[in-house]
Amino acid sequence: MLSTQINRTTILDHIQTAAANNQKLLAVLIDPDKVDVEDVVSIAAKIKHLTPDYVFVGGSTVEEGATDSFVGAFKTYCDIPVVLFPGCESQITHKADALLFLSLLSGRNPEYLIEQQLRAVKKLEDSALEVIPTGYVLVDGGNTSSVQRVSKTTPIAQHALETIVTTAKAGEYMGKQLIYLEAGSGAHIPVHSEIVKAVKRALQIPLIVGGGLRSKEQINDAYENGADLVVVGTAFEQNINFNETHG
Repeated sequence: MLSTQINRTTILDHIQTAAANNQKLLAVLIDPDKVDVEDVVSIAAKIKHLTPDYVFVGGSTVEEGATDSFVGAFKTYCDIPVVLFPGCESQITHKADALLFLSLLSGRNPEYLIEQQLRAVKKLEDSALEVIPTGYVLVDGGNTSSVQRVSKTTPIAQHALETIVTTAKAGEYMGKQLIYLEAGSGAHIPVHSEIVKAVKRALQIPLIVGGGLRSKEQINDAYENGADLVVVGTAFEQNINFNETHG
């Protein structure tokens, strides 16, 4: 669990230090379009019970203002740091603690490589949000994910190991501080362990893994193969308990 020391350091510092010390981190992903603000008290209580290090908030398609409303309400009841995982610039809210400044490196659509990022700059210039440059690599999770539909890009096939590793490494060379390997929300197949292992070996920066992780065994497998931070979304919605999966 994230200690109060985070108040004296940045979230990126915390992730980097945890990775260097082989301390595994957990984030719960909340899509504001899938929850009601009226349920925020029960959601906050459930999240506190799971003791994640972070709460990620975002989705591929989120109604205007939904992220701001949810984050504002959530932080009234829970002090776990909120990190934005935005699908577009309209999901930025200054009520959060940090933002993953994402570039969809696995796609070739300029809208998600640079255009959304350009539109975000004015919102971030005078913000207290911690902005964390993050390379986002989408791999095939066995279904058509919302990221794929919205971005109009094709995920990298899981058998294309060299392409996945090269894409992640290119992100590091571009100056990204984190790499996020994602199989997509609700993925039928999580990122294969050999992919996680190979990408981690190639990187000098922390690795986030998410998408399709529905059991403690799958999460522990991701940790054992090099994930520094694991993200669960659908599994959290399905009330699976992950208390013993990290630390």
